[in-house]
Amino acid sequence: MNKPALLDRHRQRLFDAPATAADPIGIYIHIPFCSHICPYCDFNTYAGKESLIPSYLDALQCETAFWARDFGGRRAQSIFIGGGTPSLLNPKQIRGLLDTCRAEFSMEKGAEVTIESNPNDVSLRYCVGLLEAGVNRISIGAQTLDRPGLRVLGRLHESDTVSSAVSAARDAGFANVSLDLIYGWPGQSIATWHNDLGQIMGGAIGGSIPDHLSLYGLIIEPGTPMADAVTRGILSPVDEDTSADFAELAASLLAAAGWIHYEIANWCAAPRNASVHNALYWRNGDYAGIGAGAHGHAGQLRTMNQPSPARYTKVVSSGESPRTNFEIIDANTDKVETMLLGLRLIQDGVSLDRFQSRHGISLEAHFGTQIAHLRDQGLLECDEHSVRLTVRGAMVANTVCAEFL
Repeated sequence: MNKPALLDRHRQRLFDAPATAADPIGIYIHIPFCSHICPYCDFNTYAGKESLIPSYLDALQCETAFWARDFGGRRAQSIFIGGGTPSLLNPKQIRGLLDTCRAEFSMEKGAEVTIESNPNDVSLRYCVGLLEAGVNRISIGAQTLDRPGLRVLGRLHESDTVSSAVSAARDAGFANVSLDLIYGWPGQSIATWHNDLGQIMGGAIGGSIPDHLSLYGLIIEPGTPMADAVTRGILSPVDEDTSADFAELAASLLAAAGWIHYEIANWCAAPRNASVHNALYWRNGDYAGIGAGAHGHAGQLRTMNQPSPARYTKVVSSGESPRTNFEIIDANTDKVETMLLGLRLIQDGVSLDRFQSRHGISLEAHFGTQIAHLRDQGLLECDEHSVRLTVRGAMVANTVCAEFL
């Protein structure tokens, strides 16, 4: 298989990493409710608790005001409503959350507003309602188009449902549609993965090609039903070499189609379709983490909220903070995290100027030994602007990042 070529380095940079204190922030809102929990999922999600949604939404609006005070008027460039299954909320409820964000934060004009969605929830009427509420980017959780694969992953939709969801989003007027796919699930073959990608890039799903793809290698997390099935011999996980073959196939096919591989697991058809919100994480930026179990980042402080939606709602409704965990990020940890996160940006890497501006020391002075070692191994490349993973380095990104710990 041919190795995918890196993009022309003369094209415009997508993102500058790391972020600085002068940069806009992001807003993450967690919706922890699901009608069904997939066997591979270890996110903070709960099934059968939809009756809590109205009071939970009230609590979200209260916490939004807490975070707005914490950030003291800093501009926000993105809102991301994740989960869980945010598409369990109706457009009126989504509008209420977004109106609160607009009232409490200084939002940038044209701010990216994303909602994650289950294909079963996405209809033309629903998408029209989302656009009217102010959502301008939709991420649809397809995971795979293969029917046996959908059953292995515990998904309740079919490939036709994904197609209908994409079609509905397009017909409503969404100009930024993203699909999430999982590869490396038990029983998946290279041919199956090739077929998934071929249908998507051929426009067979919903009659159009999406604008963005997030492709995640399956990680079987301890404590999940899938991990139990593997332990009991019911399912056989894909080995690391095969999983790497899946990743390489995707990179090759998407590069041939002219797509931008801008982050380890993310591709966009054009620069305007890259995820502004998710880039904040990779840029080691600041963001409000609103909702049960949500994580936030403000300067040198990292926070995590109470994970139980019922307890979260009770605490916030009483006027108290839902934060249960606090971590002060020391200067050295901050530098390390800049590298661990920034090197995930395949297109851009870590900016020399930005590193100096944020950390008060040059990248060469602090990490010069590690960078030289990795460059000699062909895993990093450097120029006068930034340090980036090479194609080979991207294939072993975890190994590269370990050098900075």
